[in-house]
Amino acid sequence: MLESKTKLYYSIKEVSELTTLKPYVLRYWESEFPSLKPSKNKAGNRTYRENDINVILQIKALLYNKKFTIKGAIEEMKGGSKSQHLGASISDGDISVLKEIRNELKNILNELNRH
Repeated sequence: MLESKTKLYYSIKEVSELTTLKPYVLRYWESEFPSLKPSKNKAGNRTYRENDINVILQIKALLYNKKFTIKGAIEEMKGGSKSQHLGASISDGDISVLKEIRNELKNILNELNRH
């Protein structure tokens, strides 16, 4: 079976592996961050899209790298448009690092899917 380079939907397990976050952390963040609302399939399982993963990486950067509190990160994410937000809180270097990490994680996922 051939698989495209990017998938439309990711399971919580896949997102957990891609972001190096435990599934319970992802579920908790859903309850705290209004911007993180993955869809659920007919079976009730969470289905994350690439945009959801980007939001998770943004939250992770705010909490783990910038040392924001959850309340502070929520407020930071509410402020302004996405481009204003990124320009105000995450440097170009941080964005480059996140993109590099995302690309490397995609490569790892592709390798895992081949086996």
